[in-house]
Amino acid sequence: MDDDWRLTNQMNYLYGKKLLHTKYEPYKEGWEHDHCEFCFERIDTTTGNAYCTEDKYHWICEKCFEDFKDKFHWKTCDKQNEM
Repeated sequence: MDDDWRLTNQMNYLYGKKLLHTKYEPYKEGWEHDHCEFCFERIDTTTGNAYCTEDKYHWICEKCFEDFKDKFHWKTCDKQNEM
């Protein structure tokens, strides 16, 4: 999996992060979508749940989360639960 095309430098900023499993919320006013940090799939309000960092800046689609959760040692919680 180390030669996966989706892996670039995400280890530098996503390793061991706590991720929120939620519907898309824009990081800034005026933003209408983001892209998965790995596969660049569009994530927006019409997308189902996705994963994001606590600050809602970095987003990860469901497929990439499943593919990389062990490698990146992510901790997760639902939006309703306290982080």
